[in-house]
Amino acid sequence: MKKILVIAALAICSFANAQKGTILVGGNIGYTSDKVEEQFGETTTSTFSFSPKVGYQFHENWTVGGEFTVASSNNDNGTTELKANAFKLGAFVRYTKPLNQTFSVFADMGAGFQNLKNKVYGPGNNYGKTKADGMYVGVTPALFINMKKGFGLNFSIGGLGYETLSYDNNGADVSSFYFNFGQTFNIGISKNF
Repeated sequence: MKKILVIAALAICSFANAQKGTILVGGNIGYTSDKVEEQFGETTTSTFSFSPKVGYQFHENWTVGGEFTVASSNNDNGTTELKANAFKLGAFVRYTKPLNQTFSVFADMGAGFQNLKNKVYGPGNNYGKTKADGMYVGVTPALFINMKKGFGLNFSIGGLGYETLSYDNNGADVSSFYFNFGQTFNIGISKNF
C-alpha cells in the first residue's frame, strides 16, 4: 500500500513539474440566447463571445499572461433593436492545483481595459450611437481535464467581478459588481507547449 501511495505521489509531482516553463494557449467561445416575456411583448437577446488567452507558466502552480475578449450581442423587443460590440484587453494570473494526472482546479484573476459600442435602431430607421470605455477585474474558478499531453478542456460555472463604463458625450458612469456562480456555464480548451 505504501508503494502505491509513493508511486501516485511521484506521478502527481511529475505531472505538475512537466508544466513549469511552458506556454499556455487557450480560450473560450460562448453563445447565449434569452427570451423574456414582458408586459408589452417579448424581448430576445443573443450574445456571441470569443476569449483567447496566452500565458507563461513560470512555476508549477502559477501562470501569468494576457487575455482578450471580443463579443457581439443583439437585443430585439419587436419595436427597437440594440446591437452592441464589446472589447476587452488585459492581463491574468492563474493559480493551478493538480488533483491527479487527469484533473486540476484553477482560478484566474484578470484585470484590464474594456470598450463598448451600442447602436439603437427604431421606427423609421432612426438610430442612436453610444460609446463607453472602462475597466474590469474578475476572478473565475474552473476545472481542467487533461485529455493528452497538456491538451485539455476547461469548465467554469461563473465567478465574481467588478466593471466600470464611462459613456462619451456627458453620458452616465456605470459601475457594477457581479456574482454569477451557477448562472453561467463556459467550456474552453487549452494547451501547454
